Amino acid sequence: MIAAAATSSSCGYALAGRGSFLTADIRVVGIPQLQNQSTFFNVEQVLTERIRAEFIGRGKYQVVADANGVDAVLSGTVTGISVQPVGLNEQGFASRYIFTMTMKVDFTDARANRVLWSNDALNFREEYELATRSATAIEGASFLDQERSSFDRIAGDVARSVVTAILEAF
Repeated sequence: MIAAAATSSSCGYALAGRGSFLTADIRVVGIPQLQNQSTFFNVEQVLTERIRAEFIGRGKYQVVADANGVDAVLSGTVTGISVQPVGLNEQGFASRYIFTMTMKVDFTDARANRVLWSNDALNFREEYELATRSATAIEGASFLDQERSSFDRIAGDVARSVVTAILEAF
């Protein structure tokens, strides 16, 4: 009897990143190309693909690139990006950067035309090591252009943050 009670009780905790506050009838999510108001070229393309992949990786949703004929739509705009050096290598050149991205993101029930989740100033901030072997200085503004692999990693982190915020209603 005690064993049955112990196995049927629940502590209320769940693994982070796996839950969802969305209703079960949302199965098809449209994620059209994000907009880019920053001075960094093509970041919206990489971010859009990473956000789509993150939704697909959650296993519950079919993701399409169109906003028509879907259950819900994620739309967003990159409103700003800054890259600031915070660490130096032995030669005195910047080797660590603080990357900050601000986005406006809306997740809307397309059938009811009702906003399910919105953040007009979603802020992502993380420190990254510059993976370069050269002893030349790299300006913060060209960090993303010259270090494509760094931005790919950043985009994955941003996508995970965006999708987790939407699905877990943070």
